[in-house]
Amino acid sequence: MANSVNPFTAALDWQRQSLEAMTEATERSQIAPERIETMESVEVGETPSDVVYEENKLELLHYDAEAAGIDVPEADKEDIPILIIYALINRPYILDLQKERSVVRRLLEAGHDVYLIDWNEPSRLDQHLTLDDYVNRYIENCVDEVADRSGQDAINVLGYCMGGTMSAIYSALYPEKVNALGLMAAGLCFDQTGGVLEQWGDDEYYDSEDVVDTFGNVPAEMLDVGFALMDPVDNYVSKYIRLAENIENEDFVENFGRMEQWLSDGVDVAGEAYVEFLEKIYQNNDLYNNRLEIGGEHADLDNIDMPVIQLMGEYDHLVPPAASKPFNDVIGSDDVTTMEYSTGHIGLSVSSSTHENLWPDVCDWYEERNRQAASESPEDTAEAAEESDLGDATGVETVSGIGPTYADRLRAAGIDTVDDLAGYDAAELADLAETTESRAADWLDQL
Repeated sequence: MANSVNPFTAALDWQRQSLEAMTEATERSQIAPERIETMESVEVGETPSDVVYEENKLELLHYDAEAAGIDVPEADKEDIPILIIYALINRPYILDLQKERSVVRRLLEAGHDVYLIDWNEPSRLDQHLTLDDYVNRYIENCVDEVADRSGQDAINVLGYCMGGTMSAIYSALYPEKVNALGLMAAGLCFDQTGGVLEQWGDDEYYDSEDVVDTFGNVPAEMLDVGFALMDPVDNYVSKYIRLAENIENEDFVENFGRMEQWLSDGVDVAGEAYVEFLEKIYQNNDLYNNRLEIGGEHADLDNIDMPVIQLMGEYDHLVPPAASKPFNDVIGSDDVTTMEYSTGHIGLSVSSSTHENLWPDVCDWYEERNRQAASESPEDTAEAAEESDLGDATGVETVSGIGPTYADRLRAAGIDTVDDLAGYDAAELADLAETTESRAADWLDQL
């Protein structure tokens, strides 16, 4: 016989559940103002750093492990530093969001010496900056600064998102200066592989020059809304429901506040660089098809012959793995590693799971490639020095800060020895070596 339902019991149960829900809602509403204050007071990008180089708006940060309370034995410190190159969109502190979810700290804890480019916001006067400016001038000068400070001819690079694309371009143009290349959620291949972002940016529907003609630089607010609309339900509804459900969890609220601060802290993008990036990389797929030219130079993918690691988010809706992975097959490197993790575009840098399971492996990968670089045959090194006339004790490379690239440029101008170098002033040397006048002055100060 079927069980009968007691209508009085059902009514009482419904009343009890309603009272519990009302009580819970009241408790949450009482604590909400306190949690809002918590969200507004959270700190981000707290790992101590020094600005060691500036150019226009750009600041090159060098992180201080000791000041951050990170004690690494001297024997475990890596000689070859890592330069992090972030996108021109949003702020780079997503890589140092908080102590427990900081890519910067994970690298420091593993003994790596870490630098990061903070592009800052371009002014109206910067709207004509191109990819040539960003790659051949800004990134090139930062790489040289890091190399000089570390005494290395080649350094490690880790590029994130648009910064990964520019890192790949740089490595194709200056392979001798990159020891190992890390590409993190980098847009590299766009042939019906880039998801919604590729479709929206298709030249059939979108003309980037119209935006730049109207605004000069591309407004951060326009980009922020565009990215949010790629997943409108989550960005405008679901995440706030999750916040309400977890309003009593202070850690959750703090994490939510940090992410909201970063999401709302966008920067404008230099107009011409935006047009060039969209047309050449997205619409024409020039990089992947190995026909990209920057500043009149071919960014030949065969030159990317250094070790490469690709980090991809399985659920990345901005740069799906299909927009990154095919790049492995068209570059010159025979040492390519792919790490695809079950997270999204931003989760690669802030997910607690990636910090526990992914980043230790990435740190080890860089360490192993540093060991490989250090284990080059002394015979090969001596032979290379003999072939390039570097064995002379009076050669320009005996001056600290003049590596093979600068030495080649100086020799091409007839400056072979230290005595030759002394015959020029800093401005002349900077022009011949394609470097900064302050760096050239440092060379002369050593004579």
